Amino acid sequence: MYSEKVMDHFSNPRNVGEIENASGVGEVGNAKCGDIMKMFLKIEEGVIVDVKFKTFGCGAAVATSSMATEMIKGKTVEEALLLTNKAVVEALDGLPPAKIHCSVLAEEAVKSAVADYYKKNGIEKEIPGCTGDCAACHLHDH
Repeated sequence: MYSEKVMDHFSNPRNVGEIENASGVGEVGNAKCGDIMKMFLKIEEGVIVDVKFKTFGCGAAVATSSMATEMIKGKTVEEALLLTNKAVVEALDGLPPAKIHCSVLAEEAVKSAVADYYKKNGIEKEIPGCTGDCAACHLHDH
């Protein structure tokens, strides 16, 4: 059902926690479906030098959060914005179809945290695939 990588990231999640005075914080999810992700970014000179997450949800939600943080740590903000849910799924060697929404949440959490960073710093840049209306992204059914 789940790949070894999914099980590893669920059992031994990387980058769990919070960053005090984070450069950007994004929270996405839906209490009705039970998956909520909060991502914290520490950005210095346009580079994500640290990233942490807190996720309330299933094992796939924890695994996708963990993998997403690993994939953006050390990258520029622009590179992090290129992260796709498909890339997260591939890095985890796949997810069951019913759990793909977890990888979408991971991508959205990154975008939400970057949007917060932009807002805090008066940066007016569009985020690809992000309307700024986080609640609208979570009207999916699963």
